[in-house]
Amino acid sequence: MADQEYRWLQPSAMADPDPDTDPGRQGDRTGRRPRRTPRDWFVDIVMFVFAALVGLGAADVADSVGNPEYVVVLDQLAGAAACCALWLRRRWPVGLAVTLVVVSVIAPVASGAMVAALFTLTVHRPFKTVAAVGSAAIAAGLVQAVLRPDPSVSFRASAVATVVIVLLIVGWGMFVRSRRQLVVSLRDRARRAEAEAALRAEQAQRMAREAIAREMHDVLAHRLTLLSVHAGALEFRPDAPPAEVARAAGVIRDSAHEALNDLRDVIGVLRGPAAAEEHRPQPTLDTLDALVAESREAGMKVALDHRVARPQDVPAAIGRNIYRIAQEGLTNARKHAPGAEVTVTLTGAPGDGLTVEVRNPAPEGAAPPVPGSGQGLIGLTERATLAGGRLDHGPTPDGGFKVGAWLPWAA
Repeated sequence: MADQEYRWLQPSAMADPDPDTDPGRQGDRTGRRPRRTPRDWFVDIVMFVFAALVGLGAADVADSVGNPEYVVVLDQLAGAAACCALWLRRRWPVGLAVTLVVVSVIAPVASGAMVAALFTLTVHRPFKTVAAVGSAAIAAGLVQAVLRPDPSVSFRASAVATVVIVLLIVGWGMFVRSRRQLVVSLRDRARRAEAEAALRAEQAQRMAREAIAREMHDVLAHRLTLLSVHAGALEFRPDAPPAEVARAAGVIRDSAHEALNDLRDVIGVLRGPAAAEEHRPQPTLDTLDALVAESREAGMKVALDHRVARPQDVPAAIGRNIYRIAQEGLTNARKHAPGAEVTVTLTGAPGDGLTVEVRNPAPEGAAPPVPGSGQGLIGLTERATLAGGRLDHGPTPDGGFKVGAWLPWAA
């Protein structure tokens, strides 16, 4: 934004916002030439005036030494043409500089234009080309001092002045070129940093969305499955006793209430993670008994084999992952094997890790299709991998299904 705001203060090679633009050349890699900026017009005018003033001085010297009239006229025409040619110095820097070096040998009035062209060449071309043309310019200055000498200046003084002027112009041009390359490299680095920052932000957002989606699935799938089971029982048994209908309706009401609370907590994380983290429910291994009891109240047959001696010593993160894996296993068993007895086995010790297994036999009859099946197991596999463990799932030889996971528990 700042570059665009002050574009008129920059040369056209640097004002172009295209990152493919080379600051050492006029035009980008597609061949498109940048337009002159106000700064370019100002510099071109200054260069033209400088070349004209140097040419006028050289013309006065040539007139004062008694050269023929036609020589003076030709010098003036050559100087005027050289000054006008400076407007093309950005388009053809090499060709113009070489031409003016040759012209300046026999026409000293073109010396100012030759100096300006040499400076442009140094700014826009690599040192190898500049060194060749600069050496030619020094040689041309020495030859000019022999062919068209200034009576008031000795040859030695002319030679020293020629060398010093060429070296100063080349040094100044190299400084300008290196500065432009530095600015463009910093600009390119800033663009790359912004792109990398945007990519990191996008990846962080994607990971956050995946984490939120996984958490919503883990939290809500269990509740909604209970709602589906009891609503289906009421649908297919309209003649059930009033007490059973009331019990099912109560479970539906409680499950819906819990689902709404869980959904409110997850949405709170979306609105303000720092503020919602304190009130967000964090299940642990101690709450696994409550999960099994809740499933039994919903009509499931669940057998819990809890072999961990001190569940309160299990780290909270590991316990929460074990809880989510068992919850997903019970949810899948309820959806795909309704009425089957489910066995939840939990074993482990510090140093050996924790192992949880949820197993159910083959369902009685065909299970109804459930939308979105398999997404929970994908999330559980990722959860176990991130925790440093592993998760296995698949059918058993008796036609049932098993979900098993191992998570590390440091000694």
